[in-house]
Amino acid sequence: MSLNLLPRSTHLLKFSLERERRLSASNSKLEPNSFYLSCPSSSSLLRTRHIAHAVKEEQTPYTSSDKKSDAPNPSKSSSKLVLVIGGSGGVGQLVVASLLSRGIKSRLLLRDPSKAVSLFGVQDENTLEVLKGDTRNPNDLDPAMFEGVTHVICCTGTTAFPSRRWDGDNTPEKVDYEGIRNLVNALPRTVERLILVSSVGVTKYNELPWSIMNLFGVLKFKKMGEDLVRNSGIPYTIIRPGRLTDGPYTSYDLNTLLKATAGERRAVVIDQGDNLVGEVSRLVVAEACIQALDIECTEGQIYEINSVKGDGPGSDPVKWRELFLSAKANKSTCPSYFL
Repeated sequence: MSLNLLPRSTHLLKFSLERERRLSASNSKLEPNSFYLSCPSSSSLLRTRHIAHAVKEEQTPYTSSDKKSDAPNPSKSSSKLVLVIGGSGGVGQLVVASLLSRGIKSRLLLRDPSKAVSLFGVQDENTLEVLKGDTRNPNDLDPAMFEGVTHVICCTGTTAFPSRRWDGDNTPEKVDYEGIRNLVNALPRTVERLILVSSVGVTKYNELPWSIMNLFGVLKFKKMGEDLVRNSGIPYTIIRPGRLTDGPYTSYDLNTLLKATAGERRAVVIDQGDNLVGEVSRLVVAEACIQALDIECTEGQIYEINSVKGDGPGSDPVKWRELFLSAKANKSTCPSYFL
C-alpha cells in the first residue's frame, strides 16, 4: 500500500512520445498485466524482454462462451481517456501498463514526468500523455489537464511511518487527505468514474492492530480522503487493498511490468464492511481498478480485496462482475472466486 502500508501556472509538460518499436515478432504483443501499509541501451532492452510474459499470465483470454454484454468493446475502450494519478507507484505503474496493453488512452499526472519513459518506454502521445503536476499543490491542477478525461484512477500514497519518502512534505496528511481534497475539487463533474485506492482498516484506526499502523495518522487521513470522494458527487468506486505484495517494479520498464506475475496467489477475495485482514498482489489491485471502470454495479461501492493461492479471474470481466456482486450479496462473508 504505499502506505505502502495498507495500502500512492500548471506546467503541462506534455511529453511527445513516439511508440516504442517492438523488439521482435515473439515480443511484439505486450500483454499487461494495505493490513499493514507498505510496511534506450542494450541492458534496457534486456530488461524489457522480462515484462510482457507476466502481465499475459494475469489475463484470461475471452472465449465465445463469454456473455456478449461483458466482452471487451473496442469502441467503448477507444472512447475512454483515463487519468492516472500516482502512475509511477507500485500499483499505479501496473495500472498504466495494463491500460497500454488494452489500447486505452491514458494521461499521467506525475511530479517527475521523466519517470514515464524509464517505466513505460517511448509511447505515442495519442496513447499516453504525461503531464507534470502534484495533487498536494492545488495550483498544479489546471483545468486544462482534465479536458476530455472520462475516468480517473488515483493510486497515490506514502508510508505509514516516518521515512525518507516523507521528505518534501510527503506525509499522509498531505498526500492522502489534502491531495485527494485538491483532486476532488479540481475534477470536472463530467467524469464518469473515479477509482480511489485506499486501504483496509481505515474505519478501525482506533482499534488494535490498526491503531499501531495509524500512529502517524495514515489510516485516519485515508478515511478522510475516502469521505471527500464519497461526498464529491462524482461517481466513484473505492478499492481497499490488504498488505501489498509483488513489486513495486520501479527499476524496470514496460516489458518488465507486463511480465509481472502474482505467482500462485491469483485467487481473489472481495468483501465489504472493512473486515478483511490479509495481503494482496499489486497486480490484482491494478486489475480490480481497471475492471471497476466498466462494471456498473461497482458504482458508489467500497470493496476490500485480498488475494490467495489458486487460480483467479484474470482479466475476464464476467468473473470480476460475479466477484463484485458476490461481495454485495454477502457482506458478512469473504467470498472468493476460483477458476
